[in-house]
Amino acid sequence: MKRWLKISLKILSTIIILVILTWLAGAFYISRNKKEILSSILAQLNKNLNGQITAGSMEPTLLKSFPGVSVSLNDVLLRDSLWAQHKHDLLKAKDINVSLNILSLIVGNVNINRIAINDAAVYIYTDSTGYSNTSIFKSKPKTEEKKSAPKSSALEVKKIDFNRVSLILDNKKRFKLFNFNIDQIQGRMQYPDSGWTGKIKLKTQVNNFAFNTRKGSFLKGKSLEGTLSAHYSIELDAVILDAEVLNIGGHPFKIGAKIDLGKSAFAISIAVDQILFRNVALLLSPNISSKLLKFGIEKPIDIRGNIIDDGSGKYGDPLIRVGIKVRDNVLSIPAGKLTAANFDGSFTNQDTVGGIIGDENSAIKFHKLTAKYFNAPIKIDTFTVNNLARPIATGLVTSQFPLTNLNNSLSTQDFEFKAGTADLRLYCQADIDNFRFTKPVISGGIKIANADIMYLPRKLHLVKSALNIVFNQNDLSIQDGHFQLGKSELNVSCSIANFANLYYYDPEKILVNLKMHSPQLYLNEFMPFLGPRSTKKKTTSNQSMKTASKQLSNVLEVSKMNINLTVGKAIYDKFLAKNLAADISLRGNGIFFNKIIVEHAGGTLSLNGSIVQQTGSNLFSINSKVSHVSVKDFFYSFDNFGQNTITNKNLKGYLSSLVDISGRISHTGKIIPRSINGKVIFNLNNAALVNFEPMVNVGKFAFANRNLSNVEIKKLDGTLNIKGDKIAISPMQINSSALNFNVKGIYALGAGTNVEMDIPLRNPKGDENLTRQEKREARMKGIVLHLKAIDDEKGGIKIRWNKDHD
Repeated sequence: MKRWLKISLKILSTIIILVILTWLAGAFYISRNKKEILSSILAQLNKNLNGQITAGSMEPTLLKSFPGVSVSLNDVLLRDSLWAQHKHDLLKAKDINVSLNILSLIVGNVNINRIAINDAAVYIYTDSTGYSNTSIFKSKPKTEEKKSAPKSSALEVKKIDFNRVSLILDNKKRFKLFNFNIDQIQGRMQYPDSGWTGKIKLKTQVNNFAFNTRKGSFLKGKSLEGTLSAHYSIELDAVILDAEVLNIGGHPFKIGAKIDLGKSAFAISIAVDQILFRNVALLLSPNISSKLLKFGIEKPIDIRGNIIDDGSGKYGDPLIRVGIKVRDNVLSIPAGKLTAANFDGSFTNQDTVGGIIGDENSAIKFHKLTAKYFNAPIKIDTFTVNNLARPIATGLVTSQFPLTNLNNSLSTQDFEFKAGTADLRLYCQADIDNFRFTKPVISGGIKIANADIMYLPRKLHLVKSALNIVFNQNDLSIQDGHFQLGKSELNVSCSIANFANLYYYDPEKILVNLKMHSPQLYLNEFMPFLGPRSTKKKTTSNQSMKTASKQLSNVLEVSKMNINLTVGKAIYDKFLAKNLAADISLRGNGIFFNKIIVEHAGGTLSLNGSIVQQTGSNLFSINSKVSHVSVKDFFYSFDNFGQNTITNKNLKGYLSSLVDISGRISHTGKIIPRSINGKVIFNLNNAALVNFEPMVNVGKFAFANRNLSNVEIKKLDGTLNIKGDKIAISPMQINSSALNFNVKGIYALGAGTNVEMDIPLRNPKGDENLTRQEKREARMKGIVLHLKAIDDEKGGIKIRWNKDHD
């Protein structure tokens, strides 16, 4: 063996023997001087404490820190000077392992290399006055120092470990509670002149992390795991944590912090990438997460945030600022979904700088938002929700899109869009009640052009349609509206006062004042309004859109409408009217004709009345005044009023009448036979009864030499009372070219005809030279036939003698 190697081995052996001898000496010394060493350790630990640390016993644990020596302190208690008042131990540990420097121990000093606290509870308590049991660490007043006490250096521990430790920070004054179950914390410390530095390895479970116990805990039930670099600055009296990755609930967060020990203040910075929005919301306190979970973001997002507490306790809550970046994502909101969403978002609980910190001064903001809302592209420069205690949303929304984009988006098939464009620019402000927009204030407009729309519940097809919808805060107006329904054209304008508020809460109070002008209307194209409303539901999973569509559909049906209508020409089947002016109201299931004036059949008609929609058919009532209309054209236009006995083919002359009738009309606009009830007072001038079967039959029976197929009547006044299929003819004197007669009785459209006729045989031609008075006196002279028209066995009418004549 080479000489240098022998020398090296001898030196190494000597060193090992010296280390072992030193360790044995230290171990022997500890074993023989446990009480003295325990007293020394406690004295070292109690130095400059405003309280006391005690231990039940001490046992050497020689092999744990070889080649150093260590002792185990059992049943350790750390209590401040006011423990008797609040009863909270700052530290209560079953076992604290202390590793000692052997050489310093031999020369009579106790230098602690490492402290391991195991199976312990740390309770940092602050009462409602602001007193904390951490005051135990404040230096004692100099007057309390014993002059005889030897000078010693400050306590410096190179390594601190916590294993299975419960840590609670309970601040009653500021309503803060932090509660952790620490599985392991390992810290390696260095002590430069400026303070200390260290690496802290952390593994813990969060039971409570409440900045304000009245609002709940952050990070509740989440795990924390990672390594932090910490620095303590004597000059700043602050602990600084460098930004390091810390796993929270299994997701990596980059956390940095500054803790001002003098002011009890802190600032925490947080950064996390590619995390789900829901997972972030669940890390926050319930008062915040409950609001954020009303929203949803499907794909992961990037988040940056800061939590700052100035230590003043002025507002209770710390200042929170959070920013998120969302790209090509799906955002769920209470009113639906925003797809292809891009925006930068932010949250703060101090929107007004210098103002209070809390919900009242909180704001959620979306910047440069672009997305598709039910296939309609929207753009919002800034959308803000202020005051989360009573949220108010504001924003300017713009969008341009083809109407066909909406076809696959609505939850009901009320509308089908075949063509057209929409250009939207709206500034909106609305309260948010349980995340539903209420009390909206809207300014701006929506322009629709070249629209082709099917309104399916009423089977209405509108083409070449356009309108300009203008919102003026709560009021709504429609300008430059143009619709084409079949061959009918309508130009429309309207105003709705207080529309925005009533839309949500009192749609039945919405009153639409609508002005309409048309060069021509084909009224049969509007008959779908008489039929029942039918809606085919479309399956969708979007409950919010179902609600919105149902709300819109309900508003369309229950709101009230006043229509001021002027029409150049109105056509319905055989009816033709000119210069129509109408005042019409729509109320629920009713159409009310307040006043209609129209030129028809060479005269004028004015009427008022109503149509009430009912199952099977609709109930109508009409009060009408007819002035000098062609009776032939009049009967033709109204399809002979549902009967076929006296038709337009039997009539000539001009009619004036007062009509007060009611009845039923089908959903296709046809009068239901035998449904009419009411009264007709009429006047005929220059009239003629042509080929009227009962009159012709009378001629065959008694007046073969007279022309009863064309009976001319200069003037006739009469009253008809209609009840179903029965027409009660009030007594009338009919003076005609063929004969004069009196008539009264019941004319039935079905069975039940019983018309009495008193017919003088004298020929009216022979009385032409008599005066009016003489004609009246001579009218019933001579032979008078008393006849009766009744039903025959074949369903027709037969004439027989009236044996019951008085």
